[in-house]
Amino acid sequence: MAAAPARNIGNWWFAAVLIAALALWFAGKGTVPWAFDYPKAWMIPAMQWVGGFSKWLVDQAHFGLFTFKELTRFLAGLVDFPYRIVLSLLATGFLEGQGSAAVQIVPPLPWWAVTIIAALFGHWAGGRKLALFTTACFLFLAAFRQWDSAMVTLASILVAAPLGTIGGILLGVACYRWPLFQRLIAPVLDLMQTMPVFAYLVPVLVLFGFGPTAAIVATLIFAMPPMIRVTLLGLKGVPGEIHDLAAMVGCTQAQTMWRVLVPAARQSLMVGVNQVIMLSLNMVIIASMIGAGGLGFDVLTALRRLDFGAGIEAGFAIVVLALVLDRLSQAAADKLGAPQASTEGRSFVQRHPHGVAAAAVAVMAILLAYMAPVLQAYPQALSVSTGAFFSDVVAWINVNYFDALEGFKNFILLNILVPAKRLLFTVPWIGAVAVLAALGFKLGGWRLAVLAGTLVFLIAATGQWEKAMITVYLCGTAVVLATLIGVPVGVLAADRERLWRGVQAVIDTLQTLPSFVYLMPVVMLFRVGDFTALIAIVAFAVVPAIRYTVLGLQKVDPSLIEAGRAMGATPWQILSRIRLRLALPDILLGMNQTIMFALSMLVITALVGTRDLGQEVYIALTKADIGRGIVAGLAVAFIAIVSDRLIAGAAARQKAGLGLA
Repeated sequence: MAAAPARNIGNWWFAAVLIAALALWFAGKGTVPWAFDYPKAWMIPAMQWVGGFSKWLVDQAHFGLFTFKELTRFLAGLVDFPYRIVLSLLATGFLEGQGSAAVQIVPPLPWWAVTIIAALFGHWAGGRKLALFTTACFLFLAAFRQWDSAMVTLASILVAAPLGTIGGILLGVACYRWPLFQRLIAPVLDLMQTMPVFAYLVPVLVLFGFGPTAAIVATLIFAMPPMIRVTLLGLKGVPGEIHDLAAMVGCTQAQTMWRVLVPAARQSLMVGVNQVIMLSLNMVIIASMIGAGGLGFDVLTALRRLDFGAGIEAGFAIVVLALVLDRLSQAAADKLGAPQASTEGRSFVQRHPHGVAAAAVAVMAILLAYMAPVLQAYPQALSVSTGAFFSDVVAWINVNYFDALEGFKNFILLNILVPAKRLLFTVPWIGAVAVLAALGFKLGGWRLAVLAGTLVFLIAATGQWEKAMITVYLCGTAVVLATLIGVPVGVLAADRERLWRGVQAVIDTLQTLPSFVYLMPVVMLFRVGDFTALIAIVAFAVVPAIRYTVLGLQKVDPSLIEAGRAMGATPWQILSRIRLRLALPDILLGMNQTIMFALSMLVITALVGTRDLGQEVYIALTKADIGRGIVAGLAVAFIAIVSDRLIAGAAARQKAGLGLA
């Protein structure tokens, strides 16, 4: 009975605050100028604070016998050592000397040897079909002349993924063992997952220098949080009977954790490993901006030259690499999670036939490549390329449909983007703080109200309000358009299995394509500007809108649909009043993910002329300005966190209203 009065209080308070904010808005800047332009005297000098602290940390901080800079360089060396070994095996060979004077003393593994070893791993993990799929993917990389760059990228992944996995498991175990540590690290994980990746690069560049090692460190920061969360969830999901069994046999705390609980959660942990690999691949292009090289550098170079053909080939190479690593990691998770046959009485070769075969192939391949270098590279005569075709297609569209494209662009600009931008620029910061705090109270109580109000206030108080409004206007417009496209597509595909398989193939490709690849055709067709950014963001962010709509509709209990039919409901009534209503919590979560995707893509679109927070982060990266980059990145993270919490609160209320909570 207490919930109804609390809800009524929330409704009345929200209505009162909204009326007050609207009154302030209509009063205009001339009446209360400080409510629209945050006074400079009240500004929080966060940029100076962060910049000064980072300068002190790099130049003056000492830890006894070494400085902080020496510590970061030592950590970089620890990462660099395994990376150089893997890179030598896959791409460069083992070298003697430095720079242009280096001499190759041992060649790298030839393309055919890497393909055979990957196929052997696929056969061990998933059988013949996975082995053939793995072979086809690696042959694609070789045939399309992407092998060298793909091996550089693969070397980074093979180092970043194990380090991210080990670090994530250790921190996840610490969160499980010490709840206080979990509560302390949770906000840090939220920031790590919502802050733009460009913002990571600025301090990493200053602390770890320019090069592939710094790129791997940035990748670890980006990819480790999901592993921490998955480890914590996996350990919490271990049945109580297993805990009791460990206690009965007298296991110590350490033995219970590492010999009982962690093996019991192995299936969940392998899902986390898969996420680390995928997120590491998402970083390959952005990390190339600080020296990672590989396929990411190829895409970035193609974007700078507006060479769509070269960019799409490198982008598809990343997709192929992502697909094969995804399938291999998932198959390995299933393999390790299944009961293992007894190997008692068998020799080492019988117990590990695939590993022995892979080692033999590697040794034989290096010897053959050393004696006959012609076996090292894929034959040039057998290579293919579609780059010229894709470039010609975009050029043909430009020549024949320029007027139509320009008309469409101007229509969207004049009727949607410009009015939305002008509207948001007139929003008083204090009114936005009050309305979002009131909405937070209505949806989640005082904690959410304080969180939403405080974070929005900090955006204004650090001087980021105007650029934040540009971010909100672009992101908000893109999310609305992506939802208007994604929800109908999801509704159409949910009940049509063949259509859903086709749509799923398309959105899986869209989700694995590097975000930079979206920019190239759009820039070539529409030039730079807000409209270009909007199209790229919608194309990138529409995926979760479709996926979650289908998920929500497919989860609806069939008996409820049959009951509606029995009562004489039309197909439209069943869809609108039963299925969509019950699926609304999932659709709201899909909108939440759409916002996250849009914000992550918005930072990338800084390269095509936007003037939002993403541009601030990008400028900070080019100038190595840690204070500017961190503050702008935090503003983006605050927008993401506020939208995430408010939509999650709305979804929870919707579930409670439908009796699903």
